[in-house]
Amino acid sequence: MIKGAAQVVMETVGVVGLGKMGLPIAAHIKKAGFKVLGYDVVDAARQAGSAEGITISDDLSKLARESDLVIIFVAYDSQVEEVLFTSGGLVDHARPTTIFAVGSTIAPSAMLSFAKRLAAAGFVAIDIPNCRGEAAAKAGTLLITGGGEEEAFERCRPVLEAFSDSIHRLGPAGAGQVGKMINNLTMWACISINAEAAKLASLYDMDLLSLRSMLLESSAQNWALRNVEASLPLPWAEKDMMMVLDEADKLRLSVPLSGVIKEVIKAVKIERGDQRA
Repeated sequence: MIKGAAQVVMETVGVVGLGKMGLPIAAHIKKAGFKVLGYDVVDAARQAGSAEGITISDDLSKLARESDLVIIFVAYDSQVEEVLFTSGGLVDHARPTTIFAVGSTIAPSAMLSFAKRLAAAGFVAIDIPNCRGEAAAKAGTLLITGGGEEEAFERCRPVLEAFSDSIHRLGPAGAGQVGKMINNLTMWACISINAEAAKLASLYDMDLLSLRSMLLESSAQNWALRNVEASLPLPWAEKDMMMVLDEADKLRLSVPLSGVIKEVIKAVKIERGDQRA
């Protein structure tokens, strides 16, 4: 339970990370009537945020001191840890009633660790990774797969509704990251099988557009087949699949199909010209 939470009105939201997801999300939160403070280490991102009318903080300490809710949109577990816990970071300067929301897609085990460390410092954390991609971020129609203390999560709901039209609290802290991990595992599996199916069909001199139209009305239809974003570069695919395999190892769970998907999605990335791991 958050000390003094009942007396605190959610007015100011800090957004750490103003990239392809963080910037449009921050803009939607501002349009919903909240004061938004933004922070990013990249000058171009700060300029883009300022152009959207977002007040840019020069350092994390100022953002932390003024925010009722801080949402973190950085790329990796290590970056979440850095902005939260390094000297002069968010935890050192936040209000006692501040809620920390991790919007980044990180390992569930990392989220659990961060939530425990925040609790030890007197803070509450929720996790709010999102689905549906960049287009949905711009449209304000993201799906949130959430986790965390129910009272804290509900306090944040009006902010979350500013940029999402489907909000699912799946359980305690870390549950949101589990939901996102399962979502991504399933999505990469669909992209993998779609790619293999297209290769097979192409050997029969078929009209692939007609085949796709048929599949979209059949029992084989899936999000990756419907959406153009699935045909774009896949920079996070291997990271997501390696996360699945690492978490399964920690749980001593055998997931052989996930290992195959990791290798197939790597091949799909390479075919699309993306050599990054």
